[in-house]
Amino acid sequence: MSSVLIVGSLTASTLARRGFNVKLYEQKCDIRTAPVVKGKSINLALSERGRSALRLLNLEEEVLKNCIPMKARLIHDKNGNKREIAYGKEDQFINSVGRRYLNEILLNEAEKYSNLKLCFNRKLVSCDFDEGKFTFASDSEEKLEIVEADVIIGADGAHSAVRREMIERIPIDFSQIYIEHGYMELCIKPNEKGDFAIEANFLHIWPRGSLMMIALPNLDRSFTVTLFMPFKQFDSLKTSEQLFEFFETNFKDAIALIGKEQLAKDFFSKRPNALISVKCKPYNFGKRALLIGDAAHAMVPFFGQGMNCGFEDCFILNEILDTNNNNLKDALPEFTRKRNADCFMICDLAMYNYVEMRELVNNPRFLLRKKFDSYMHSLFGRKWIPFYSMVTFTRIPYYECVRRKNFQDKLIALTQYLAMTSSLLAIFITIVKLKKFHFLNFNKIL
Repeated sequence: MSSVLIVGSLTASTLARRGFNVKLYEQKCDIRTAPVVKGKSINLALSERGRSALRLLNLEEEVLKNCIPMKARLIHDKNGNKREIAYGKEDQFINSVGRRYLNEILLNEAEKYSNLKLCFNRKLVSCDFDEGKFTFASDSEEKLEIVEADVIIGADGAHSAVRREMIERIPIDFSQIYIEHGYMELCIKPNEKGDFAIEANFLHIWPRGSLMMIALPNLDRSFTVTLFMPFKQFDSLKTSEQLFEFFETNFKDAIALIGKEQLAKDFFSKRPNALISVKCKPYNFGKRALLIGDAAHAMVPFFGQGMNCGFEDCFILNEILDTNNNNLKDALPEFTRKRNADCFMICDLAMYNYVEMRELVNNPRFLLRKKFDSYMHSLFGRKWIPFYSMVTFTRIPYYECVRRKNFQDKLIALTQYLAMTSSLLAIFITIVKLKKFHFLNFNKIL
């Protein structure tokens, strides 16, 4: 069986389960033993694509027990009024799950396989793809470690070292975009009774046109709050007075929830983080290397598909291995062929959904379309699925989701055109009849 070198725990367990000899290398320490873990803490929104990969490892039920279901968006206006926008049908919801918890449970799963070795605090330095030799530097040792493997799979994030090495060796279409908006994490703590300070089973959104704030629930009854806005707006808030005035204008009801003292402390103790979108093609280096997850297609977080798309990569790689007699090397180019267009599409959709979340949720036409799509779905079932539901609650390929949405848009436009044409025709016939009536009456008078 092929030896596989992997940076990414879900992929490692998926392949170990299939019998491959796997070495999992992590640049960071073992987070299960670390008192503090640096990096992102934005909650993840687990939905069908991610759940399908967890099912492969029989982890879905365990993870869902440690999630908080969110059945709808709860929109907060400037006056503190709230209204719901359901994600789908009553039994459809997304799940708020802690990033650290999910990483820990995946590492625990990886540790169960005797043919999977975990190595922490190892930084990839270079790759010799032809010879299958990969060099790592260790935090604890000065000497370099050379590891041999038939295949390396890079699931090592948006700033992937494996991708960097591939770019130096083969022609790769690669784009990396930092948007002008950044984000900063704040927190709503439990109330005095130790309960949620606001409604638990919702993704809370404060949409304000060029900026927005969201809040996702945690198991400890706190909310992880994320403020998104242009960097220049972050930079303009230099004093507590300016910060409080800004929140008074835009997020008045959130001031009491966060608390002025905590708000100022959190805001001025950190810098806003950047948001990146990455696209590349191909994902494979011949039959020697493969990029998956954020290494292949990092996206902004506004469709809640970053993790779900990355997990689905594992599911699709597993499907390919099912159909080609477990031949991993042959699966690498097939993965690029099967996955590239879909991942390009979801990167674009994630960027667009930022506009929807911060602006369109207040647009009457957008809300009317949501209601219309829900009504059509109730009548026609899978023949008419709302776009958000296709992306979030099915495994219909992303590209196909957009194709179906475009068909729905054209059908609605055609219906509107026919309705307008019919109305104009009816008006025209009425006018002709009236003119004829008046003409006959005029002759009668003569």
